[in-house]
Amino acid sequence: MILPTLGPERRATYSPFLPIHPKTGVVMQVPMEEVRPAEDLLVWVDPETGERHGTRITGGHCKAQWKADWALRWFALGVDYEMSGKDLIDSVKLSGAICKVLGGQPPIGFTYELFLDEDGGKISKSKGNGLTIDEWLTYASPESLALYMFQSPRSAKKLHFDVIPKAVDEYFSFLARYPTQDWKNRLGNPVWHIHAGNPPAIDMPVSFTMLLNLASASNTEDADVLWGFLNRHVPGVSAETHPQLAQMVGYAVKYFNAFVKPSKVFRAPDDAERGALEALDSALAALPDAATADDIQNALYDVARPIPRYQDFKAKGATAERPGVSVEWFNTLYQVLLGLPRGPRFGSFVTIYGVNETRALIARALAGELTAA
Repeated sequence: MILPTLGPERRATYSPFLPIHPKTGVVMQVPMEEVRPAEDLLVWVDPETGERHGTRITGGHCKAQWKADWALRWFALGVDYEMSGKDLIDSVKLSGAICKVLGGQPPIGFTYELFLDEDGGKISKSKGNGLTIDEWLTYASPESLALYMFQSPRSAKKLHFDVIPKAVDEYFSFLARYPTQDWKNRLGNPVWHIHAGNPPAIDMPVSFTMLLNLASASNTEDADVLWGFLNRHVPGVSAETHPQLAQMVGYAVKYFNAFVKPSKVFRAPDDAERGALEALDSALAALPDAATADDIQNALYDVARPIPRYQDFKAKGATAERPGVSVEWFNTLYQVLLGLPRGPRFGSFVTIYGVNETRALIARALAGELTAA
């Protein structure tokens, strides 16, 4: 059954079992001189010494090769369910056939898609282009990893460090929705499965992405600095009252220093952008002390609407007199003020980071001080 899947050269010396060297204990991946099933014997030659050996197939003297090993495990252990990647579809079929020949029943299978690197290539241990479980758990919680694994198993998914913040925020988003859902939707909510039907009640006042952007704006490696911003937005919040938030702050500092800080690239504003930033500074200065995130967001829109490059007439509700605001305006803010290609809802960011602190960022950008940061 296996021989037809091999090339002519390997087929001539193939055995489904590999002998274990009687002196060194090494599994010998060598051609078989002879295969004598009736005598329970493999005959092979040590390539280093030229010594000819006869090794019993049974009794722990051999190791099964891959194509046979999977089927033998299924048969010996009574495996009834097996998950595998789509690159092993042919191996699943072959192992199932071998299992049946042995008198067993192949397990029910589930084929999942492959994990890809950031460029869309297949993850490979030899290339080292993957992301290990330990690496993920250095920068985010086990629950975020569980959510990433749970979602869309039949779709190819990119697995690299950039996907971590999204997975973290999606986990808390699903968790926040759970208490308000009916039972049908609860059963479809990933957190029901992640927590075996008993998701915890966690108050997460800010997103992981927001924490990363606060760290980026302040360029800090100190968790206490982030807590200062958080206490302004949510008075009374502390590591003691919100232990999960404290955990998130710790993860955010690690992630920022490992991945965000080294990749920050500030862009100097052009003349049109300088004018827009000056107008934004004036709009922020005119806001009342009690301005909300929505007030700040509306001020951002009002600054951008008169500027042709930021107008979006295709946006929902846009008119000739009141155009929408294109994403280019917010990309300008992220790139010029934060040194990042993308960022949070800017009104919410300013609320937590501070109006005066944001105006100071604008002043530094206009003075050319951020481009060298």
